[in-house]
Amino acid sequence: EGAPENLRIGDVARLVGTTPRTIRYYEEIGLIPESLQRPSGGHRAYTQAEVERLREVMRLKDLLGVSLDELKTLLTAEEARAEVRAQLRRDDVQDARRRELLSEALGHIDRQLELVRHRAAELARLEAELAETRKRAKRKIREIDTRTAGTFPAPSPLAAGGTPER
Repeated sequence: EGAPENLRIGDVARLVGTTPRTIRYYEEIGLIPESLQRPSGGHRAYTQAEVERLREVMRLKDLLGVSLDELKTLLTAEEARAEVRAQLRRDDVQDARRRELLSEALGHIDRQLELVRHRAAELARLEAELAETRKRAKRKIREIDTRTAGTFPAPSPLAAGGTPER
């Protein structure tokens, strides 16, 4: 992307569409690692990798609408999976260890899937509620339209004890 390394917090906030306060909070609760680089002025400096990590945090939070705790669980599992992937890429890993690593990765993936599926179920429930509410609103509009057009079924004169009109 050609973005410069060692960005200050205000620049990072503008790049990812958040505030410096949010970035500091995310560092404080461990969603993103605290920036260790502090140039001569003593200000925090962020690498491109840290900016990308923050972008991913923001994307997942927006996409999934999860709590910060759930997001932290997702990200922790993703980091663990990345470590497993790095170990699996090595040529000197024996099959027994490879199997162990893959089993470990499955555990992390299962935790992530559980959170995503929970969120998907909540969204499906909301979608069903909204669809039902929409149907009721459309039905009421049709009732009003037919009533005002005079075509809504009026009580039958026979039901009221009268005679049919001719």
